[in-house]
Amino acid sequence: MTPRPPSLLLGALFNEVQERRLFADSKTFADAVPCRAPDAIVADWQARAPLDDAALRAFVADNFDLPPRIDAAPVDRGPLVEHIAALWPQLTRETPAVPPHASALPLPLRYVVPGGRFRELYYWDSYFTMLGLARSGRQDLVEDMIVNFGSLIDRYGHIPNGTRSYYLSRSHPPFFYLMAALSRDGSEAARRRRLGWMRAEHAFWMAGEERLAAPGAHRRVVRLADGALLNRYWDDRAAPRDESWAEDVALAADAPGRVAEDLWRDLRAAAESGWDFSSRWLGDGRHLRSIRTTRIVPVDLNSLLYGLETAVAEQADALGEAPITADFRRRAADRAAAIERHLWHSGRCHYADHDLDTGAAAERPTVAMIFPLFAGIAAPDRAAQTVTALGALIAPWGLAATAIDTGQQWDAPNGWAPLQWVAVAGLRRYGHGEMADDIADRWLGAVTRHYRATGQLLEKYDVERGQAGGGGEYAVEHGFGWTNGVVLEMLATRRSSPVAA
Repeated sequence: MTPRPPSLLLGALFNEVQERRLFADSKTFADAVPCRAPDAIVADWQARAPLDDAALRAFVADNFDLPPRIDAAPVDRGPLVEHIAALWPQLTRETPAVPPHASALPLPLRYVVPGGRFRELYYWDSYFTMLGLARSGRQDLVEDMIVNFGSLIDRYGHIPNGTRSYYLSRSHPPFFYLMAALSRDGSEAARRRRLGWMRAEHAFWMAGEERLAAPGAHRRVVRLADGALLNRYWDDRAAPRDESWAEDVALAADAPGRVAEDLWRDLRAAAESGWDFSSRWLGDGRHLRSIRTTRIVPVDLNSLLYGLETAVAEQADALGEAPITADFRRRAADRAAAIERHLWHSGRCHYADHDLDTGAAAERPTVAMIFPLFAGIAAPDRAAQTVTALGALIAPWGLAATAIDTGQQWDAPNGWAPLQWVAVAGLRRYGHGEMADDIADRWLGAVTRHYRATGQLLEKYDVERGQAGGGGEYAVEHGFGWTNGVVLEMLATRRSSPVAA
């Protein structure tokens, strides 16, 4: 049985606590563990209502265990590589069982969390973390995390955004096929199991394709007027996010003319994208209330799904599964052709998202343009043009996510570890090693500069100023899983002389 999120378990009590902002971070109460049956807690609260803020806060303290943060212990700021190796045990968790009624989802084996307010396993974050774990000689954790993600697919039919009940209605950028490629278990049984997980994930993203007419959209599948089949981000619920409840309710109240449920689904779909939030998804390019994620066909998502289809075809072929091989080779070829037709901006000469309402490529450039190179889709001429366009997003300390400063965290001046690595890997794949090393050096410079000043590795950085990033719904976090992983991978794969670390 799929567990219900706290907003459904606690109903009006959850709304009351969140909308009165008893906690500075809405995620705190979403992660709190009820000390007894939720129905009994709600009935007790209703019998006492109305309560002022102090009394309600006391009631919550008596009936819920509040979650701790995960903050790395202070260090002496020694060599960065050694510091990261010492961080892995601090960020490692094991939750084979969870308390009754908790929002946490159990996992059979050990895993690494990002840190700070992010106390659970996250999907796309983990691929970049796992790159670093492998470089640290922690293949044991890499194998455990692959099995953990497979267990989520077995139980829920997909990998959720993170291991919380309130994340089950959405996923995250589909990097599992790349995680699976990190495994060193080459037994036939393990390979078949990983193939089964990849096919199940693909089925989740493609659910509804067989009955979708052109043009049309259903959940995460889009069929364009010419019959091309592509994907978008989505969420199966149209309600405020449990972990950002107060913010989402307030935004809906400040969005005249918008149907609240549509707004909330677009917010949730952006959370599935990992880019929560960015001008990529904003109708006016500036204000969050104009968000329209579900009307965008993203170039990064479709590039990753091409990668997944290619990986399934390759693994099926190696295992002698000819029908599966043929099916997924066709799917990958069809998707690549659709990407070339619909996700290329001929005027600006780079890959871009497709706008379902205008029928054209999006005008605002973002680092997502590099994903067709990362996945190996781009023809050499288009790759070269995209590389030229990407140069406009290079800042003194790495790649900015976009060229627009909106105050959202996935816009300028912020740069993010996963986007730096995707760009570096994509550039190297097409022979642009000098530019790849330049971006890596800039990014490593920002990370090492801040580490030497504070002893911390951060979730995001301001690549204009070489300092902590900002914007978004919460303070910048440190720990930090994917930054740790990308730093180690960049240091290990640089072609020129290494940056001091």
